[in-house]
Amino acid sequence: MRRFAVLAVAAIALAIMMPAGPLPLPAPPPGVVPGARGVIHVHTNRSDGTGSIDDVIRAAASAGLAFVIVTDHGDATRAPDLPDYRNGVLYIDAVEISTRDGHVVALALPRAPYPLGGEGRDVVDDIHRLGGLAIAAHPGSAKRELQWTDWNAPIDGLEWLNADSEWRDERPWTLARALLTYPFRPPQALALLLDRPEAVIRRWDELAQRRRVVGLAAVDAHARVGVRSLGEPYDSTGSLHFPSYANSFREFSVELSNARLNGNADADARTVIDAIREGAFYSTIDALAGPAALSVAATGEERAHLHVEAQAPGDATITLFRDGAPVASARGRQLDHDASTAPGVYRVEVALPGSPGTPPVPWLMSNPIYVKRAPDGSPPQPERSPPRTSTTLYSGGPPRGWTIEKSASSDAAMDVIGAIAGSQLRLRFAISGTAADSPYAAFAMPAGAAIAMYDRLVFTARADRPMRLSVQLRASAGEGERWHRSVYLDQTPRTVDLPFSDFRPLGTTTSALPVLSKVDAVLFVVDTVNARIGSNGQLQIDDIKYGR
Repeated sequence: MRRFAVLAVAAIALAIMMPAGPLPLPAPPPGVVPGARGVIHVHTNRSDGTGSIDDVIRAAASAGLAFVIVTDHGDATRAPDLPDYRNGVLYIDAVEISTRDGHVVALALPRAPYPLGGEGRDVVDDIHRLGGLAIAAHPGSAKRELQWTDWNAPIDGLEWLNADSEWRDERPWTLARALLTYPFRPPQALALLLDRPEAVIRRWDELAQRRRVVGLAAVDAHARVGVRSLGEPYDSTGSLHFPSYANSFREFSVELSNARLNGNADADARTVIDAIREGAFYSTIDALAGPAALSVAATGEERAHLHVEAQAPGDATITLFRDGAPVASARGRQLDHDASTAPGVYRVEVALPGSPGTPPVPWLMSNPIYVKRAPDGSPPQPERSPPRTSTTLYSGGPPRGWTIEKSASSDAAMDVIGAIAGSQLRLRFAISGTAADSPYAAFAMPAGAAIAMYDRLVFTARADRPMRLSVQLRASAGEGERWHRSVYLDQTPRTVDLPFSDFRPLGTTTSALPVLSKVDAVLFVVDTVNARIGSNGQLQIDDIKYGR
């Protein structure tokens, strides 16, 4: 009898904890047709996931998806797989790159000519140069090293919702409830961990007022949780294959607005990437209800009339935001708003009663709509005023006081070579050794006391192949503080203009900006941040000067 009573209490407790099933939805409004639905940000056993590409695609097919974008960790030097249809699902290969400022998902990126890494601004710059899109991954993670921190970098988008971030900020009771109910209603149990990430959405709204920045819900699926680390998917010491890819894919997804796939993998991949680039998609929490159709149309004179239709139940709430603040709302399936007198960046959220989270997670989330305001699709370029005064440090001939610094197994050499206008320095390097050696080759130029009277370093340079060069300012006294700025070089000669205010600390420093009065050396460094072990090359440099 006691055992029966215990079982009865456990059953009642489980029933109380059980999340509701997905709400039934009415038919889509007339003329509103759901687009192709898929998921973004998935890891396989090529990095820290557990399944193969085929495992992921089979799971996507079982979840009814039209496409899946796999984003294994890497430095973009692996050539991406070509788009392909498998099991009726479009497979698109992408990459997640680690930077000093967080992780960035790079879409539509070809193989990079050198490892992408270092500061976030430089990785984003490289992604754009190669024609890709840069999406800030899990920017609101409770894990500090996963947060995106460089909001001045011209990212193309961000993950307003990330499944890996969502479980990290939950209370133990919510985590236990999700774990206990997962075997019975897996997608709904996972959805218990969601809430409205206010700080990330607020940041998104701020960025969208400056330029087009898309927002997406990212599954960040690994199909694993660590055993020793209490759920950490990056734990390599032991893990459980939980939650499954299929159940992660049933939790939430993104749906393209009015885009259709026709079965041609290359063309359809371009359709998907173009839709993401233009923000022509929305996010949907399918575990709550769905998949659901959403239409946000800007019509009329100057496209200032906003008409919203959603495949929503009658008690849903549609909220229209302008520049991050709510300006209109309606119950049910439709909202109309005249924005002719209020130019701005608009966005739509649809909420369901009883949604999980405090505050509740939005059920449907649109991308920004620009009303009487054109989004500047190009990343902002910093203004560079030419130096009014300068002092020359090198303009040909043998370099005075320069030295070579390198790791034990690497090699480096300096030569003076002829040039059209005289001569210039040729710096040659070969990066060798093991990763534990931190291989590098550096060319050190005396800074001189004059550096404190100027605000930038200017030089001309080119390289024998695409590469990145780390320009560093070093104060040898004390702890040997350094600040640096990475620059891109290739076969085309270019003038490099580096304001000292753009330099950032390398390691621990007493000041965020260079203390020029203490700097005694300017270093031109090639290291494994952007060069592979075993690589070699050369660069030519001339007309080095301080400017103001």
